[in-house]
Amino acid sequence: MAQPIDYAVPGPLTNLDGVPQAALEPVAADPVGICFPVHGLVIQPTDAEALDLPAERFAANQIRSASALVRELLALDPAPVTVPRAPGKRVVGTCRHFAVLSCAMLRHRGIASRVRCGFATYFQPGQGLDHWITEYWDDAATRWMRVDSEILGQSVLPCPEDLGPGQFLTGGEAWHAYRRGEIDASRFGVYGTGNWGPGEIRGNAVKDLAALNKVELLPWDEWGRLLNSRPGRAGVCAVRSMIEVGSPGDRLPG
Repeated sequence: MAQPIDYAVPGPLTNLDGVPQAALEPVAADPVGICFPVHGLVIQPTDAEALDLPAERFAANQIRSASALVRELLALDPAPVTVPRAPGKRVVGTCRHFAVLSCAMLRHRGIASRVRCGFATYFQPGQGLDHWITEYWDDAATRWMRVDSEILGQSVLPCPEDLGPGQFLTGGEAWHAYRRGEIDASRFGVYGTGNWGPGEIRGNAVKDLAALNKVELLPWDEWGRLLNSRPGRAGVCAVRSMIEVGSPGDRLPG
């Protein structure tokens, strides 16, 4: 029988090995306090382009591990990770990097947490946009709390520290909703690209399954059946089996 996954313990991409203790010592103890500073540590590539940063700075967008992300950040500014950076001193990354850093620091404090890959419905009306968030287990509420660290402190949502039902769909949730005819797959995809439809939902379902198993991939990582996940290439039964066979991430921590 498979053992439950302990989400309070770092995985290979969320450990903070090699990060100076002085940079982590001021990290808060409460989950929202831990996640809040992250919005001031990462900058999206599109925003970074306006700063005329050196081309080599954009390579950080390819970094997978939280420890390497933090080391890159500290090379730009050695202040603790609780200190917001000016935009030009932030590490270049995507929503996935915000989520992974938050998860890494939550696990550093022994809080059960995990990264989720899916779709946010709060950026563009009527659309589910490719997005990554973090969730942590709240003992008092006896449920997973979903937090979008990228928009904490902003006015996008009233409560980005506790996303409500339907505001974010994991890849698996979106896949099941699509299969039940509850959502229009053509409205789900990557903003500013032609990547929309069932193929994007399938891909995020598999990436979310990987994240639930503590392997937080880059958004564009593809392997195996994912290479055939575009419309007309992957069968729904094959992908459905990947989602439904074993879902250890849905177990409670412990």
